[in-house]
Amino acid sequence: MLNLKQTPIPATVRVKPGALDRLGIYAARHGYLRVLVFVSKDLNPTLGARFEAALATSGIKVLRRSFVSSASFEEALELFRGVPSSADAVMGFGGGKALDVAKYVAFLSGLPYVAVPTSLSNDGICSPQSSLTIAGRRRSLPAAMPLAVIIDTAVCLAAPECLWLSGVGDLLAKFTAVVDWKLAFHACGTPVDDFAALLSDASVYQFAGRPIRDLEGMKLLGTTLLLNGVSMGISGSSRPASGSEHLISHALDNISARPRLHGLQVGVATYLMSLIQGQNSQVISRVFTETGFWDAIASDPFERAEWIQAVQSAPMIKSDFYTILSSKHCLPEVIEFLDTDPHLKRCFAPV
Repeated sequence: MLNLKQTPIPATVRVKPGALDRLGIYAARHGYLRVLVFVSKDLNPTLGARFEAALATSGIKVLRRSFVSSASFEEALELFRGVPSSADAVMGFGGGKALDVAKYVAFLSGLPYVAVPTSLSNDGICSPQSSLTIAGRRRSLPAAMPLAVIIDTAVCLAAPECLWLSGVGDLLAKFTAVVDWKLAFHACGTPVDDFAALLSDASVYQFAGRPIRDLEGMKLLGTTLLLNGVSMGISGSSRPASGSEHLISHALDNISARPRLHGLQVGVATYLMSLIQGQNSQVISRVFTETGFWDAIASDPFERAEWIQAVQSAPMIKSDFYTILSSKHCLPEVIEFLDTDPHLKRCFAPV
């Protein structure tokens, strides 16, 4: 397995309304006075203006500003080649693509990385890896753990609801991921970092106690996704946050005619795998009901045949990554749950 442990946990974390407007103050405290900025190409201009004003107020100079439209390895490598030697830090501002590219450029250049997400769609806001495409196929590559994470909860609350639901889906995946991790230990001796597993599990329960989309809910979701990323940094592995459910989502990315948001795919796969594992299904279904996750999926259902194909090919995505899908032939059970479980039946278009 890929070893992702290579940077400290974040030294500065702000998760509150108005955090964006104090970004320059936080950066200046670390001496980041000359920065490279990677911004989502389709970012709301009002947010961009606030970002620029926050830096200018503290006298921080933007050496280069790059607008990111695709999270590709090729694009990130080209941007890395233009990194000036006078830069103090790299900042990622916007959605997941901009943050993944910024994180990878920071890793290649050995510069501190500051994450400023405008939505909470997955745990990539604070993790030691970047999700990038190589020749069009998505891969997880080692990257820089952010030394600062600035989450403006009011900004994230204003983002489209589907991004919130994607974050919820990616968060709940930690239940099945940790179970898979322990299965891998018993089956083939994969080391388990107990603290990282506990941190990942406990953070999910924190959000599950109050899964409401408001400022406090954004704070809980942002904090728990951040802690999931930290758990990966602590263990040096993606295991605390990624298991069989992520393999299914990766397979869907490769075969689906219309891949959906990462967390939406992962969320449905998480519930499906929890049924196969025989653990955590009730809490997952409750949170998805209370957040409106099931309703959102039902409004734009998946293709059942693609999911069956994804479950079949998922174990081959990472040959050395043992999960419940490795332990037995799960397809008959999967098909039965797709046909009989009331939540899953809503997730797929009629055949």
